[in-house]
Amino acid sequence: MATAAEQWVLVEMVQALYEAPAYHLILEGILILWIIRLLFSKTYKLQERSDLTIKEKEELIEEWQPEPLVPPVSKDHPALNYNIISGPPNHNIVVNGKECINFASFNFLGLLDNPRVKAAALASLKKYGVGTCGPRGFYGTFDVHLDLEERLAKFMKTEEAIIYSYGFSTIASAIPAYSKRGDIVFVDRAACFAIQKGLQASRSDIKLFKHNDVVDLERLLKEQEIEDQKNPRKARVTRRFIVVEGLYMNTGSICPLPELIDDIDLISANMENSLASIGGFCCGRSFVIDHQRLSGQGYCFSASLPPLLAAAAIEALNIMEENPDIFAVLKKKCQQIHKALQGISGLKVVGESFSPAFHLHLEESTGSREKDVKILQEMVNQCMDKGIALTQARYLEKEEKCLPPPSIRVVVTVEQTEEELERAASTIKAVAQAVLL
Repeated sequence: MATAAEQWVLVEMVQALYEAPAYHLILEGILILWIIRLLFSKTYKLQERSDLTIKEKEELIEEWQPEPLVPPVSKDHPALNYNIISGPPNHNIVVNGKECINFASFNFLGLLDNPRVKAAALASLKKYGVGTCGPRGFYGTFDVHLDLEERLAKFMKTEEAIIYSYGFSTIASAIPAYSKRGDIVFVDRAACFAIQKGLQASRSDIKLFKHNDVVDLERLLKEQEIEDQKNPRKARVTRRFIVVEGLYMNTGSICPLPELIDDIDLISANMENSLASIGGFCCGRSFVIDHQRLSGQGYCFSASLPPLLAAAAIEALNIMEENPDIFAVLKKKCQQIHKALQGISGLKVVGESFSPAFHLHLEESTGSREKDVKILQEMVNQCMDKGIALTQARYLEKEEKCLPPPSIRVVVTVEQTEEELERAASTIKAVAQAVLL
């Protein structure tokens, strides 16, 4: 019986061999040949040993040149030739020993040198000392931190807030606390570098839509909906996020938020501009914020915000709540200089008319980014010589996802008078004519 069964199996194998398609037989033949080659080939080849003399070794060592640790950087690079500030960077600023009107610092509400803010910081300094020397979870939580979080949540009309000791790390820590590998994030192409770093750390699938373009975002959402229908099981476990900025620092434009989304889960901002302090905060529903206390790397592992800066931020909030008209004053001044800068030959104004930070771009690029930067820097230098402090927008060019064009950034504050705004506009016009024409 065994012999008959074996013969029957052999017949079936031969029959299957005849019925198999030609490509199948070719593939099996290649695999068999490859296996035979692997079995009989050597795993490595012994190299012939060549003993060098001591002299030859020394010559080789002397000739060897290690690769540089970092790429060479010109001594003329702007990052290595920074301006030196003497005194507080408030309304009037001393740059390299020269007094100028400040159109460069993000002191929008003029609170940086406010007597009340300084008094609150000084009182806190005397009570708590200078720093904290510990993260929030390791004896780094002071009562003033909790007071500030409560005040921020109330001001932003949310359930809870959390503060970070470093503005950049706020959103860079918040994004990877929620979005993980396999999740999908729809992001505006003009998002700032801190958002980019947060997205990179999350290792999520990033989908960029055109700047402030609701139609392009809808296109990406519809494409994703089609992909989800192909694999509904994966779609059920894939989370999706939309990340935008309120005021885009790279463009000076405002996000059309009501057109983009109906519900906001998280708001993130820094305290290094209007609040004249340091650090940042996130606010939203309690269960969303509490998750960051366990997963926000900048919160968990960095020393907490110095109490004196928390006290300064609280006093800044007090001033903002007591003087709500301050925002209307700032908006009016933004519109004034924005209008005054229109029509400059060779330059174009980029940003909303009510944005306190906007950009001046070259109308036509020279075709070389390096040359464009030099032209704009010459304009900045000449404006400074005439008593107007401006700055170029700076980027890590090799790391930016969508590198913005070179620009001069203009910052408006409530402290600047109408006369100073007109003076700045006329100075920029005169310098542009001298440099560009």
